Amino acid sequence: MKKVSVVIPAYNEVDAIGATLRAIRERFFCDELIVVDDGSRDGTGKVAKKWADVVISHPANRGKGTALQTGWQQARGDIVMFLDGDLRESAGEAAHLLSPVLHEECDMAVAVLPPPQAKAGMGLAKGLARHGIRMLTGFESRAPLSGQRAVRRDILQNVRKLDKGFGIEVGLTVDALRAGYRVMEVPVLFSHRETGNDWSGYCHRGKEFLAISRTLFHKWREGYAWKCNG
Repeated sequence: MKKVSVVIPAYNEVDAIGATLRAIRERFFCDELIVVDDGSRDGTGKVAKKWADVVISHPANRGKGTALQTGWQQARGDIVMFLDGDLRESAGEAAHLLSPVLHEECDMAVAVLPPPQAKAGMGLAKGLARHGIRMLTGFESRAPLSGQRAVRRDILQNVRKLDKGFGIEVGLTVDALRAGYRVMEVPVLFSHRETGNDWSGYCHRGKEFLAISRTLFHKWREGYAWKCNG
């Protein structure tokens, strides 16, 4: 039986992390539950210790990509599941995400979440990510920015270093597809905090758009170099 590690990066998630971890413990079996406290200042790590097998603390915020890198390198599972810290009770739906990888239907499963309750922004970041993945790999993605993923360990070992910041999901999808792995998108009833239509929300989406642009350019350059050298 394949062992499963759950890795959750968390930054200032004290209001949500407890409910997220409790839902995993009560409704989903995993061999190992790891939380990477990425420089939180609100007690996130302290709450996480009540539920997680391992809590790794970064002394300062280093970003989601680095937190995930720290987590999966410490994980011992054959399958590593990445989940966000703000899923709360919906984290208990994780079995639906794990199933296709566990039954060898795919090598990486990506969760497609239900539509948001309120439309936020113009969809530029998601559109850019979807177009970029299609351009670089031919894969039509419905959830190019989803951070909820179940991944075979050997994919992560082959990728070695995850992209930093908001480009991590796009980068991981492109790297996996280019290496010949099977990627499947799976509808899962996860729910998490939605970015609003306020100044903070627009700033977040602007940073996300720029990060995705940098990641796609980097992946295009890698592919171009590979073709030239091949």
